[in-house]
Amino acid sequence: MHARYRPLLAFAMLLFALPAANFEARAQHPGDATLTHVHGLAYSADGKQLMVPSHHGLAIYREGKWSKAPGPQHDYMGFAAARTRLYSSGHPAPGSGLVNPFGLIRSDDGGRSWQKLSLEGESDFHLMAASWNTNAVYVWNSERNSRMPSPGLYFTLNEGFMWQRAAAKGVSGTPRAIAVHPADSKIVALATDTGIYLSRNSGDSFEAVAGGARGLAVFFDLDGKQLWHSTYDGTPRLARAPLQGGANAAVTPPPLTNDAVAYIAQNPAAAGEYAIATFERSVFVTRDSGRTWRQIARNGKGM
Repeated sequence: MHARYRPLLAFAMLLFALPAANFEARAQHPGDATLTHVHGLAYSADGKQLMVPSHHGLAIYREGKWSKAPGPQHDYMGFAAARTRLYSSGHPAPGSGLVNPFGLIRSDDGGRSWQKLSLEGESDFHLMAASWNTNAVYVWNSERNSRMPSPGLYFTLNEGFMWQRAAAKGVSGTPRAIAVHPADSKIVALATDTGIYLSRNSGDSFEAVAGGARGLAVFFDLDGKQLWHSTYDGTPRLARAPLQGGANAAVTPPPLTNDAVAYIAQNPAAAGEYAIATFERSVFVTRDSGRTWRQIARNGKGM
């Protein structure tokens, strides 16, 4: 969907223009995956597989191999994982006969089947996040619909039955990513092209956590103690912000050339294991909280 980001100036301009990284995952054969657009990154609840949503279903990395996940090959957008459920938006696979766009949908079986929840045929949410333990869902709505009279930040605490608008005071710039605290649905983070912002009152007001750089990705540790965030200021940066106060702690990302971190995920079964996906379609895994990284996809090719 997007051209290769060369040179560095073109890459920086592209980061400014795009709401999020998009690269499609197509499994060619066991051990090989072509990542051309990806719309998220999440571990399964048992921690045994890394899920990569795309235009054509879910790609799976499990036991050192890439493959296609069972289930419909929908165009999953705004993909978000909770402990027992997956949430998404997007568009149905060709020939499925389903209404386009999805609005908000949910899977209780790891993506094998999906249930319609809200705003079917009305909205495609590219930016979405779910709370790991509470199932609260936040979305950034770009256009009005029957439940959302104006663009902006909205959340639901009851599977899309009712939506509440968040004022998002204190936020500037175009949103790039959303994250929700795993246990407290009132704590939400935004990455925008002006920085990283944190709210403790359901998005009514935000304070800057990191500024002076384009915010690209946000992710709460599953123990709820830290907010991971990715920024770009000519150099790709990765950091953790302690929620109880204190300075941000820099995390050294793997070597990235004209690239930056677009998505972050944590393995719920192994606290020190994280995965990151980049704008250049590379995927890395660390098992020591970011001290060392192992690459499992390079420029769209599975390894």
